[in-house]
Amino acid sequence: MKHITDCTILNNGVTMPWLGFGTYQAKGQEVYEAVKVALKAGYRSIDTAAIYGNEAEVGKAIAESGVARDELFVTTKVWNDDQGYETTLQAFEESRKNLGLDVIDLYLIHWPGQDKYKDTWKALERLYEEGSVRAIGVSNFHVHHLKDLMKDSHVVPAVNQVELHPSLIQQELQDFCGAQNIQLEAWSPLMRGKLNDNTTILGIAQKYGKTPAQIILRWDIQNKIVTIPKSVTPSRIRENAGIFDFVLTPDELKQIDSLNGNKRIGTDPDKLIF
Repeated sequence: MKHITDCTILNNGVTMPWLGFGTYQAKGQEVYEAVKVALKAGYRSIDTAAIYGNEAEVGKAIAESGVARDELFVTTKVWNDDQGYETTLQAFEESRKNLGLDVIDLYLIHWPGQDKYKDTWKALERLYEEGSVRAIGVSNFHVHHLKDLMKDSHVVPAVNQVELHPSLIQQELQDFCGAQNIQLEAWSPLMRGKLNDNTTILGIAQKYGKTPAQIILRWDIQNKIVTIPKSVTPSRIRENAGIFDFVLTPDELKQIDSLNGNKRIGTDPDKLIF
């Protein structure tokens, strides 16, 4: 993990960059410009979702970037209202149209909800078998959701994208996904800036001449967790990419692990029922 284009290998052989660029809550010209900055800074993985309402702007920035399509890894997600077999297929076509891409690299179920995700997964399996997506996965799935899904599925999810940061390390989920060869991916890896004044992280940051955000992102990838920090500030977008010129020690990794308090800033998936 020495370069921004370094990748993990998913369980179907597809490669996915360890560091990606998140676009949550960024819309219009703002997200268009941010994606352009990220691609110029070397990011090659862009994460969006239907519910973000920015797929068209993300697609436009990608199209105008000059970066070859086969160098990019683009993720989007099916929203809760569109779950179900036929509605998922329709939602995918809308996302593909908005992004201006024939093939999506990774398509995720955004939230598990209560009982629709199995039919939704069947639709994702069809898209995968057709070659419309290179990999399929889930987001915000607990261990029990994954076990239930995998009982009846033909394809093991390639990725599980969840809230994960030093205050919520989700060790049980890390262990389960590791055992099942499901790549864990962290959304809100920086806990929306709430860890910037943590004394442990500040001390490590001072040692390496790095920011707290850079220390956390490096902790992610050294724990074999894909991470997708989001920013619309050009300097911060570039700064977040500066995590490949140092290595945290095993003791420093443990110090950051010890900050876990099972604290969420997002919704617990078991409490988002639809």
